Amino acid sequence: MTILDKIIANKKREIRLKKSIISTKQLERSDLFERPVISLSKSIRNSAGIIAEHKRRSPSKKIINDTFTVEEVTKSYEIGGAAAVSILTDSKYFGGSIEDLQFARASVSIPVLRKEFIVDPYQILEAKSHGADAILLIAAVLTREEIRELSNFAQSLSLEVLLEIHNQEELDKSLMSSLDLIGVNNRNLKTFEVDLANSFGLSETIPDDFVKISESGIQDPKDVHELKKYGFEGFLIGESFMKTDNPGLSLINFIAAINPNTF
Repeated sequence: MTILDKIIANKKREIRLKKSIISTKQLERSDLFERPVISLSKSIRNSAGIIAEHKRRSPSKKIINDTFTVEEVTKSYEIGGAAAVSILTDSKYFGGSIEDLQFARASVSIPVLRKEFIVDPYQILEAKSHGADAILLIAAVLTREEIRELSNFAQSLSLEVLLEIHNQEELDKSLMSSLDLIGVNNRNLKTFEVDLANSFGLSETIPDDFVKISESGIQDPKDVHELKKYGFEGFLIGESFMKTDNPGLSLINFIAAINPNTF
């Protein structure tokens, strides 16, 4: 059993438990459920395109940064020029929580992406009721019909959908009109090795109808310049900022190096 298999098995267990104590009607009664969402796609296209991630730890790197609060990190990201913030809400493997999403929403006025291993519509209701503007779907753990069902449901709630792929096979099975953004994850979820060549190789096969996002392994502003040549408009970066003593300042310096005229 791979780490991904273990994560999904645990996620399904968590969902069963949550459903037993918090109904979908309770989620729909949240004050945040009716708030107008902020477009992730538009924010990316009207900025440097950085989706800055709050990430405490990961299965491959263990503790990355658990010193700062979600409020501190996300506020500094907004001040630093992020197009959006990504909030990892998985608890067991990434040290996050659904409350992190709510705290981020209370702290910033830019789009908030729920980054999670979504396998059930219940998690999309959770995202909406805790202030998300967009959700992540991972093609590696979903069938085409599941992607269709979940993305259509998300869009019915006005949430934008970022579909994450790792290879051509996942892209081919996933393309549909109910997606807004396509993200290429440069990290192999089985080996956790990272290679930006994955984005380069898949870029031409992603239709221009979708906002192209490159995820993982982006360490240097030069990486962003190179990825832009291949049509990528968004860049999801977490570890590079979170592993520093000042994630917001790291973001400011990163964007300044991409575009010296930004600040």
